[in-house]
Amino acid sequence: MVVATRLADASFEQWLGQINSACGRFCAKTLAPGFAGAIQEFHTHALRLSVVDAAQTRLYRTRREVEQSDGCHFFTVFQLRGQSVMEQGDRQAVLSAGDITLIDAAQPSSFTYQQGSRQLSLLLPRSYLEQQLRFTDLPCARRIAADNAVAKLSQQLVLGSMQNTQMSRLESEAVLNAVATLLQPALMEQDEGQDSHERIFTRSLAFIDQHIQSEQLRPEWVASEIGVSVRSLYRLFARKGLVVAQYIKNRRLDLCAQVLRQAKERQKLANIGYDWGFTDHSHFSTAFKARFGVSPSAYRKQYL
Repeated sequence: MVVATRLADASFEQWLGQINSACGRFCAKTLAPGFAGAIQEFHTHALRLSVVDAAQTRLYRTRREVEQSDGCHFFTVFQLRGQSVMEQGDRQAVLSAGDITLIDAAQPSSFTYQQGSRQLSLLLPRSYLEQQLRFTDLPCARRIAADNAVAKLSQQLVLGSMQNTQMSRLESEAVLNAVATLLQPALMEQDEGQDSHERIFTRSLAFIDQHIQSEQLRPEWVASEIGVSVRSLYRLFARKGLVVAQYIKNRRLDLCAQVLRQAKERQKLANIGYDWGFTDHSHFSTAFKARFGVSPSAYRKQYL
């Protein structure tokens, strides 16, 4: 594990620079005299965590900062001390010690700290939550209360992981999977009272999974089979912040990654991509690296 301890009493400019290095691009402004800030980073294989102290300041991201940053993850925010206000879209979460919220790194957001605040931020790759919550919206900037059993267990797991200096790559990925699984009940919307749009969306996802290995899987085929126009299908996915073709590609890549984690070294990578609908190996390799940060061959070597 790599632990990078920053200055205990950093100046405002130093502190913001450290935030940008650890968490991606943010703007910030002080709210009143008495600013204080510090940050500690914890890295071990797939786990990337930061403990952020802040007082009398506001961090925020516009579209410009989002475009300059990696949006392939969520900030899973654990409030350790004090209070903060986390905002995204039209939602606002006021956090006290023990509370949790989720913030999408691919969307503008705002974090306000008026009093001494300490937060732990876990970068949770988008793929982990998409695997758990493919059938529902991801309710960002909603408070998960400290007395929720999920909040308690998740925080214990993450804090415990920070103490494990000998964690392997597989163990670090298991922690991310566990956090995504633990958060699922609190994040998932109730299926009861699901409207017709939700039912059609659920059917479309089921159809995609059923035919995910087919080269012919396209938005036009999905729309035809579930009985809606292509335009309506695009609108259904847009309500979830998704693009149909991109969702199909990412779903295929996630399934390829599952196979690669168990693949033998002599198994041809081109065949794995072909089995899941990628007819061009170069395209498969490029798309895989864009999603997971490494080539298919490098990804497989991590698990051999």
